[in-house]
Amino acid sequence: MTDKDRIRETVQNLLPETESFLCDIMRFPSTPGREQEEMEFLCGAFGALGADVEKAEMADDLLDDPDYCDPVPGLHYDGRFNLSVVRRGTGGGRTVVLNAHADVVPPSEGMDDAWNPRVENGVVFGRGACDAKGQVATVFLALRALQNLGATLRGDVVAHLVVEEENGGNGTLAMVRRGVEADACIVLEPTGGKLMTSVRGAVWFRVALRGTAGHTAQASRSSSALLMARDAIAVLEKYHDDLLAASRGFPLFDPIPNPMPINFGRLEAGSWPATVPSRAVLEGVLGLLPNKTKEQVCEEMNRALKEANNEFLAKNFELSFMYRHDSSVLDPEHELPQGLLKAADEIGASLGLGGMPASCDAWFYNNQLGIPTVVCGPGALGVAHSKDEQIDMQDIAKAAEVLVTFLIEYCGASE
Repeated sequence: MTDKDRIRETVQNLLPETESFLCDIMRFPSTPGREQEEMEFLCGAFGALGADVEKAEMADDLLDDPDYCDPVPGLHYDGRFNLSVVRRGTGGGRTVVLNAHADVVPPSEGMDDAWNPRVENGVVFGRGACDAKGQVATVFLALRALQNLGATLRGDVVAHLVVEEENGGNGTLAMVRRGVEADACIVLEPTGGKLMTSVRGAVWFRVALRGTAGHTAQASRSSSALLMARDAIAVLEKYHDDLLAASRGFPLFDPIPNPMPINFGRLEAGSWPATVPSRAVLEGVLGLLPNKTKEQVCEEMNRALKEANNEFLAKNFELSFMYRHDSSVLDPEHELPQGLLKAADEIGASLGLGGMPASCDAWFYNNQLGIPTVVCGPGALGVAHSKDEQIDMQDIAKAAEVLVTFLIEYCGASE
């Protein structure tokens, strides 16, 4: 039996256990700030894999970090934790970090019984199936497979299982502020058979608009903040269109018609149909590609609103940002993506290079710590955050096979 066959047989034998593990963690309603019970469960589950498991404590001083993101108000961190799972090597090899997040977005409209996963023909349905509890399960399966194979590596394999990715990456932010030393990092997200070496950034914005309240019969004495929000949407859509046109020329992003969309997700205004609203709050997300930094985009959005052909809007808005991520870019010829492509080829898996039209935690490792980072994982981004969220267990198995094959080669098998 070849090494490839041994890895595949080991992974397939562990798949029923992994499916049960995935369903178990999907039953926790772990929206941001509510991950504690799941993290306790994960602590025990990963502790059974022969690895060192540490509760990486968090604290409220995270709220003062300049990269802290706050789209969910009122969260606190004293007593909460991420998990650091370390499978120690014998020494002299390279260290790889695997990052996966345990939190999920709230259930979608029409999503019945979101926290009770169902399995149909090897496909697991429910909130978190692919984003990203299926990724946590992939890490679990890879480490369990290494354990059952009796693989002794020279380098360390470190898993960061984090909270609060969905609202800006605050869990990973807390991990990187502790200091991380590694030779490579793989952030697991659903990438649909692609290895993402370029990941776009994003800003989440809030525009507060001030009008003048009044009765509908007194139109000349009032100014509608709601109509100002309409005008602000038009200004920001024009800015997005200009930014997109100036952001072409990236081979991994150019095949995507709009790799950096703008979305207006919330609008609050008014208290009575016959009263002109004096205040409106508009919230949304704007993507950005590597030709711009988050600071540049924030400044340009503010300037676009100030210089709009609308004097009242220009003087009566306040723009703030709840989430700010830069793009993360790694040369596709770097040994990390090339090593993963080689591992996939060795086991007959289809894995192509791509650019990720969503933001994630990769930039913390790649940009802030200088650790070469890619994004890759089973499942499709197209069903994430939807009522039809799902993942095929065979996709998890294939991803784990690639990881195990890669880790043995990259970290170095100990004689």
